[in-house]
Amino acid sequence: MRIAALYDIHGNLPALDAVLSEVELIGPDAIVIGGDVAIGGLPSETIERLRDLDERAHFVMGNADRELVEAFDEGRRVDETDEEFERLTAWGASRLDRVQRDFLASFRPVVSLEADALGPALFCHGSPRSDTEMITALTPPERLEAMLAGVAEPIVVCGHTHHQFELAVAGRRVVNAGAVGMPYQGAAAAFWLLLGPDVVLRRTDYDVGAALDTMRAAGAPGIDEAMRESLVDPIAAETVARFFEARA
Repeated sequence: MRIAALYDIHGNLPALDAVLSEVELIGPDAIVIGGDVAIGGLPSETIERLRDLDERAHFVMGNADRELVEAFDEGRRVDETDEEFERLTAWGASRLDRVQRDFLASFRPVVSLEADALGPALFCHGSPRSDTEMITALTPPERLEAMLAGVAEPIVVCGHTHHQFELAVAGRRVVNAGAVGMPYQGAAAAFWLLLGPDVVLRRTDYDVGAALDTMRAAGAPGIDEAMRESLVDPIAAETVARFFEARA
């Protein structure tokens, strides 16, 4: 089958809509949503759009999805003394209803699907063993091999570090799908992945200025700062890889 992989949407509904328009033109057999879907400018609206997807859709749990569910369950509210991510998480939780919370909680740790001409592919958020473990374009083979221990699939698709790349280790291909809504790619656009019969790293352009205006109007705390290095003043993928790898 042909598989579209959309990761790290982060509540950027205009970016998601732009990508889904391209996905529908291509007509893949499956769509994998790779986690971190809602924390950002339009959390509830983004979840509703994803709930409308048809039976082709498969959902992988990201760390931000898990933390949003926890914040909802705790009744967490925005504290202006908290860090940016914590404030966005608490605000996002306050925007959800129980159905949306339960939808997020239903996401799976990993999804395995067969891709045309490529074979089985494992979709995870961070790494196959953790939704917070970071794989970057600079991850050395010895660290990567430990993360892939016990994985049978020859292709592993990940996200979490918001930049596209492909690595090869121990006979496997590890591909980061990039980020739809909050890319660290050196360009303000939406980035995603198409599998089958090859691995194709995709970019979708959309009206970023209008998207930012829409997210600001929704009232998310600190949204400009949250999106600064992705959409306002895009940071280079190489810089992000070095930053995350130093902290992995």
